[in-house]
Amino acid sequence: MTTPAPILLRNAAVLDGTAPERRPGCDVLIEGRTIREVSEKPLRAGAATVIDLGGRTLMPGLIDCHVHVIASLVNIGANAALPNAIATLQAVPILKGMLRRGFTTVRDAGGADFALAEAVERGLVEGPRLFVSGRALSQTGGHGDFRGRHDASEPCACASRIGNLARVVDGVDAVRKAVREEIKGGAHQIKIMASGGVASPTDPIHFLGYSRDEIAAICEEAAHADTYVMAHAYTARAIKRAVECGVRTIEHGNLVDDEAARAMKAHGAFAVPTLVTYEALAADGARLGLPPESVAKIAAVREAGLKSLEIYRRNGVPMAYGSDLLGPMHERQSEEFAIRAQVLTPHEAILGATSIAAQVLRMEGRLGVVAPGAEADLIAVDGDPLRDLALLGGQGRHMPLIMKSGAAAKNELG
Repeated sequence: MTTPAPILLRNAAVLDGTAPERRPGCDVLIEGRTIREVSEKPLRAGAATVIDLGGRTLMPGLIDCHVHVIASLVNIGANAALPNAIATLQAVPILKGMLRRGFTTVRDAGGADFALAEAVERGLVEGPRLFVSGRALSQTGGHGDFRGRHDASEPCACASRIGNLARVVDGVDAVRKAVREEIKGGAHQIKIMASGGVASPTDPIHFLGYSRDEIAAICEEAAHADTYVMAHAYTARAIKRAVECGVRTIEHGNLVDDEAARAMKAHGAFAVPTLVTYEALAADGARLGLPPESVAKIAAVREAGLKSLEIYRRNGVPMAYGSDLLGPMHERQSEEFAIRAQVLTPHEAILGATSIAAQVLRMEGRLGVVAPGAEADLIAVDGDPLRDLALLGGQGRHMPLIMKSGAAAKNELG
């Protein structure tokens, strides 16, 4: 196989994913998949392909730490019933759209499997790099159980349909086996449902998911496989007990309080707020098929969203970027930036989608930064996102260059 020529990006204002200011007039040399050099002095081009950024911002490819690429329908129960071929094919434009918005890496929070991640890696599907959870684990009647009150059928333990985002499993021995099965199937991390949720029919938000013994067993099995557990959790009580049992990332976390946030900080846990999904569900959920019992739950978590950012910030809990959108709502993925900007600085919001997100993925120095040795996941932006976060929205129209692993997914600069 022919080795591709190096690429030299000239005249870039580098926003490196860590510093609060840009570094203008930089050159960045890419060899293969990797950033080889970042210099404030001109680099020699040699045989490199030269792209002049004309002073545009060059920053790391964005990372979304909470997506569901298989969720092409807003009604997750209906999504689980889709034929496998349709569920897979409907994920293809979702993945492509994410990459075209500048998201070069995403962490799937339930549904996507290793085969889909492999298909993206092999170039069979255009999309961001995938860190998959396989099927999320839910107790009976929890956030992953979509049987209604009058449905007495047994849940499928294997959750074999591709459109199914979760599997129902109860008991310490059973959850241990489920974790082992998901890891064996290629899951990069394990997802559990540690509280009630919006989209499921029989679990109010304040319900707790799983016993402490079950959560501890899940976390132990994940640690044995050198990975970690992410937990869907809304209330302060659910958050605190989850991190005490070993959970590393709290998803959503809208109803956090200072005590729970302090517990997260003490245990080294991350928050992954997903505020845009509640705005989207409130605006369009009913119209797009969200069941009435789920629509009724939205307000309880939506109204607390911005306050949760203040609590995490006050207690020093690092916040990674998440969106958690479903169906046609995926196109609103970048709007999370604008929501966070009501509380956070642009720099803080950008860190959540770059270097902090890379820490969540345990890919520090490889993703989320513009630095030697990092993966060449890069976006060029017309203007300065530190002064106008809206430049990271607009379905990528302010991004004339999007690169993943040194290859251009979009190049309008020649």
